[in-house]
Amino acid sequence: MRDLATLPKAHLHLHFTGSMRPDTLRDLAAQYDVRLPHALVDGDPLRLPPTERGWFRFQRLYDAARACVRSEADMRRIVLEAAQDDAAEGSGRLEIQVDPTSYAPFVGGITPAVEIVLDAARSASAATGTEVAVVVAASRTRHPLDARTLARLAAQYAGEGAGEVVGFGLSNDERRGDTAEFARAFAIARRAGLASVPHGGELLGPGHVHDVVRELVPDRLGHGVRSAEDRRVLDDLVDRGIALEVCPASNVSLGVYEDATQVPLGALVDAGARVALGADDPLLFGSRLVAQYETARDEHGFSDEELAALARSSIRASRASAATKQRLLAGVDDWLAAP
Repeated sequence: MRDLATLPKAHLHLHFTGSMRPDTLRDLAAQYDVRLPHALVDGDPLRLPPTERGWFRFQRLYDAARACVRSEADMRRIVLEAAQDDAAEGSGRLEIQVDPTSYAPFVGGITPAVEIVLDAARSASAATGTEVAVVVAASRTRHPLDARTLARLAAQYAGEGAGEVVGFGLSNDERRGDTAEFARAFAIARRAGLASVPHGGELLGPGHVHDVVRELVPDRLGHGVRSAEDRRVLDDLVDRGIALEVCPASNVSLGVYEDATQVPLGALVDAGARVALGADDPLLFGSRLVAQYETARDEHGFSDEELAALARSSIRASRASAATKQRLLAGVDDWLAAP
């Protein structure tokens, strides 16, 4: 079997805080004298029920980790280490997702927070060879006007290269907020040429996917695995060319499926969906990008040719330049041609 860490790929679903290395989190906690919950440092992946209580526990752990990020230096470290880890796993393109609101109090506002991440992305790209771009994300737990503010801010930095904003997202508990109320924020982002990349179809089923597609007009859908439960919804995603950022480790840790074999990866691919595998929050789920490809190989029986097709799908679904896509796609062909 070919080495999956050398397979060129794009990583399109990675959250800023959730990308942290466990050792980095321990360092920051010690620096700021923060006592971390045991679940963040015991090295075991989360296993939570797919209920609001389960999500509440996940969010508390995520917030505890985020509370350890308190300076520009901390933010730059996280971006650099995310790029280093992706580079080690064959990712030539990383589109990291960040909600600047969380870090604004420590750096003077949401605009400096975005500019720090963008500058760190440019430096990390040069240092690692992995091209790092940024998705600015709003939260379902805050007022839709907050999302519009973030969309306007993201639009000011729109581009496709390293250290530019390439997309606008919507994250947090899918059961919170009214999807339609975020439509104006996404319209602002689309007018600026940003990709629409909201979460949907992980905690809630195909009906929620349908609502997100209708209201937010996504180019990519964070997760989207529950679309497999309604063939009409799935076929609509395929017909529209909406890519699915599938994160098997997240699905299992959040209790959507009991184990990785139940993630409908094969059904999505067989239906013609564009699938890009992602690690989501490896800090909490204990599983990085290559592990998602290993799941496809070991649990779903994907051949090297099918794994290469997943990698190509991730590259094509990215907002990288044509030249970057061509380079990475050629690398996939080389990987597959090697003995």
